[in-house]
Amino acid sequence: MSDATVVECPHCHTQVPWGPQSPFRPFCSERCKLIDLGDWAAERHAIPAETPDDFDDNF
Repeated sequence: MSDATVVECPHCHTQVPWGPQSPFRPFCSERCKLIDLGDWAAERHAIPAETPDDFDDNF
């Protein structure tokens, strides 16, 4: 039995071994990696943030 860690590709949900044999980890392929990058560039993904109460955008 192998102790290798396996993760799920964030895009297609394929099982990916976490190691040097998977150069695009956590993605299964360069294609899935580039699709995810395009989603970030198109702002389909975002990290939620709150504007501080004392933020002044009229500086």
